[in-house]
Order: sequence, then structure tokens, then C-alpha cells
Amino acid sequence: MSSAKGMGGKGRAKADLVTDITASLVVFLVALPLCIGVAVASGVPAELGIISGVIGGLVVGAVKGSTLQVSGPAAGLAALVAETVAEVGVAMLGVIVLFAGILQIVLGLVRLGRMFQAISVAVVQGMLAGIGVPLMFSQAYPMADAKAPGTPIENMAGIPGLLAGVLTSPQAMIATLLGVATIVLSFVWKKVPGPAGKIPAALVAVGIGMVVAALPGVDVKTLQVGNLLDSVQVPGAEQFAGLADGTIITAILTFTVIASAESLFTAAAVDRMHSGPRTRYNTELIAQGAGNTVAGILGALPVTAVVARSSANVQAGAKTRLSRTLHGLWLLAFALLLPQVLALIPISVLAGVLVHSGWKLFGPAEFPKMWRQDRGEFAVMTLTTLVIVATALLEGVLFGLAAGIVLAALRMSQTVVRQHVEQDTAKVVMAGNATFLRLPKVIDALEAAAASGKPRIRLDLTGVTHLDHACRNQVEEFTAQQRGLGLRVELLMPGEPKRAGSETPVFDAPATAPLPRRPVPTSQEEAAGPSPWTSAQEGAAEPSPWPTAGAEWFYLDTRPLPEEQPRSPLVG
Repeated sequence: MSSAKGMGGKGRAKADLVTDITASLVVFLVALPLCIGVAVASGVPAELGIISGVIGGLVVGAVKGSTLQVSGPAAGLAALVAETVAEVGVAMLGVIVLFAGILQIVLGLVRLGRMFQAISVAVVQGMLAGIGVPLMFSQAYPMADAKAPGTPIENMAGIPGLLAGVLTSPQAMIATLLGVATIVLSFVWKKVPGPAGKIPAALVAVGIGMVVAALPGVDVKTLQVGNLLDSVQVPGAEQFAGLADGTIITAILTFTVIASAESLFTAAAVDRMHSGPRTRYNTELIAQGAGNTVAGILGALPVTAVVARSSANVQAGAKTRLSRTLHGLWLLAFALLLPQVLALIPISVLAGVLVHSGWKLFGPAEFPKMWRQDRGEFAVMTLTTLVIVATALLEGVLFGLAAGIVLAALRMSQTVVRQHVEQDTAKVVMAGNATFLRLPKVIDALEAAAASGKPRIRLDLTGVTHLDHACRNQVEEFTAQQRGLGLRVELLMPGEPKRAGSETPVFDAPATAPLPRRPVPTSQEEAAGPSPWTSAQEGAAEPSPWPTAGAEWFYLDTRPLPEEQPRSPLVG
């Protein structure tokens, strides 16, 4: 029996090995055009994208953080890398990525990996959309073999002129058609039946583009690929001296936060795609940090987990980390043995692949979905996207985080304030969480009570679950001020009881008066004596200020007043 089990286990292991090798080849075919395209979009040599893809497989893939998640250069960081390279140069990129990787390792070692899961989903979706929109507009220009003007706003404004130029240039028209065909293929190829549908759409587009580019009379721009080893740029003393620059420090922190958040959010998404072992977030963050440390030493692009490659790995049936590790080996072998093939790939095809990636990052369907689910989160998501497009990634993310925190604080500070007049008393009843965010609402109610002209004011705060220092001070100062003017102010704070059948608080003495002490019964009969609330008609004595065990307690009803009763409008 045990022998049979052993044979079954070996057979299963062999089958898993074959499946993992097949999956690694699928991931390699998906990763190859994306690595090159991200490098071109980032404004660095294509070889650096391949090096980062190799590192994502051989370094990150070998660590036991995630089983099926695949890492490499990501389209989500292309705009940030391009902006950084334009500002500080390619040589400084290695130092920035190196120290970002070291920070990731530190964050993983102190077990802060799950901290990134605390970021609002609306901020994350807004961040992805804010990355996707500029990516699409920036890659519209390489699709026509043109150069993008610069900032996202400038790129958007230049689209009419780009279209006019395409219509007047036959070669630009051919390049644009190749890019458009790539986008269309990326959307529809997965619907192709049979084995052909399992071939990555990007690879099919690259193959078609290479054939068209080789036709007589076609003159479109293709990749300029050099030697892989010659492209390695190890940072030197001059680059490390740049760490004294505040711009470099800001870039390191930005890369750390964005790369870590993107990797760990991708891990959560990939875990939902399969039923295998779950991601160990702190270990995965250390793995990402190790990958970026090596990438920084080699002067390559930053490494993050990538959804497209990861989903391809899952769909190919991968079972272990072997598939994500081997894909890096295939990338390395291809770049070293067949570099001349890369030089045949049209730039416009790679741009089309990235436009499709930008559309998926943008996720237009997420906006109406968020609108239906939560209007407040929709506002946070939209504002995050707009600020990123208008300024930069870091500013937009920080703005989104701040907006999310403000939204959460406002929702946690829900205060119901009712103000109405009954006979000679102006009453203010509060319930919920009274924090400084609702202070204007509280002040309006207090001022309305004071302006009513009644000789008595009653403030009932027994329904308040949390009263912060600012609101408490405001209420107490108002009480002291009105008592100083000769008004009778009854203040019932949270936790203080009211007499049964009465709206008069137990403690209605001035705030400075000592609190009454509850009398201690001297005998069992006295303790079990008649209720102090017995009516005078029954011959009972004057009621005691304290209820006994038989007394009934009534609590504040914070429901709105009936519409048929005359009352003033709600304050706030």
C-alpha cells in the first residue's frame, strides 16, 4: 500500500514538474515583450528591462514568499521611472533602486508587510487609474513612431497634432496601424478557440509586427538592442554621493512605497486566483527587496509583482515556485543567444502592448462600480486619479491617502444633534460620536439654545458614545458662561443617569457643587423598603435622590421627534 502511495506521489510530482516547465515557458512569452516595452516606456535601454525580468525570476522567484506570483519590470512604474531618469539621469537609477530594495528588506524584517494592506482600496484603484491614463497617452506617440511632448497634460493636449501628423505620413500610418492592431488583438485574442487562443496575445502581435516590418517599402522604427552584459551600470562613488540630495531621498521613498504596495496588492489578487499556498507577505516583501537590491547593483529597472505575468502563470496550471523561477532563466538565455531577434520588433507594437496595459490599469468599469457601492470612496478614487494625472504619482497617492483618512474620520464622527423648545426650556439632545470635526454643528446648537430667550437650558449628552476634549470643553464653557448670565443650565454628560419618568438629571446642581453620596442602608428591611418613586397619593415619603433595587430606569430615546409635534429644525 505504501509502495503504491509512493509511486502515486512520484507520478504526481513528475506531472507537476512538466506542468511547471510548460507554465514557465508561457510566462516567458508573456514577459518578453512586456519587459522590453516597459524599458522603452521608462526611457532606458531595452536590455535593462530584460535584466530586471531575469532578476524577477531568478532572485525574487527563488524566495518562499509567494508560490505563483511573478515579478519583473512593471508598466505601473514606467511613468515614475521615466520622470526620475529625466530628472537625475540613468546612472542614478541604480542607487535609487538599490536603497529602495534595502528599505523593503528592512520593512519585511520588522514585519510591516501587512501594513500595506491597510491602504484604502479606493486609493489603490485611484493610483492604478492615475498610472494607466498617463501611460496610455504617453505610448500613443511611440505607436506613431513619434516622441511624446513630456508631461501627461502636454501629452493629452498634443493628441490632435499627433493624429494630423499620422494622416500626412504613410510610414507613421503603418506604425500606427500596427499599434492599433496590437491593441485589438490584446482584447480579442483570448476569445480565439482551440490551442491558438492559449498563445499570449502580445507574442502574436510581436510576430505579426516583425513580419510587416520586414516587408519591402516598410520603414518603421524597431528596437535598438545592444549586448546584455555591456548594459550593466554598477553605481560608483559619484552616484552614491548623490544620496545627500533631497530629490534622491524622495525618489527612494517613493519607489519603496509604490513598489511595495503594488507587489503586495498583486499578491492578494493572485491568492484569489488559486487554491494553493497563500502568500507570506513579510517574506514576499523581503524577496522583492532582494530583487531590487540586485537590480540596483546592476543599474536595472525596479522590480515589482506583475498581474499579467502572474495570472498567465496561474492559468497555465503552475503548482510550485519553479515556474516563476524558470521564466527568468528563459529570458536570460534568449537575450544572450538570440539578441538579433529583438532588433526586428517594431516599437509601435510594444507601445500598443503598453496602451492595452494602461487601459487595464485604468479600469474604467471600476468607477461606476465604486459609485454604486460607496459615493465617498468614489470621490477619493477619482480625486487620487486626477491629482496623479495633474501632478505626479507620489503627490497623488499622498493626496489620496489624506482624503481617505478624512473620509474615515468624518464617518467615525457621526453626531446627531436635536435642538427644540418646550415651555420654558431650550433643549439640546446629542447622540453619536462628538469629535472636533463636528464642533461647528455642536456650537450652532448651543448658540441656538442661548438665543431662544428661555430661562432654562437643558443639555442632554447621555446618548453620546464618544466625547472628545474639544467638544467637552465647548460644552462646559458654554454651561459656565450661561450660568454666569443667570440662566439655569442642566448638563447631563455621557454615563450620567436620569430620574425615572422625568427629564430632570440626577446631577442638576452647579458644576462646582460636590456630588451627593448615595446613602448606605443600615438594615436589610431598609434596603428592601418601598420605592422612593411611590406617588404622594399613596402616602409615601418625599422621594429619595437615589433609586432602590425596585426602581425603573429610563434611557434617552435618540430617535427623531414625531413629525406631528411642533419643533424647530435640526441644527446642522
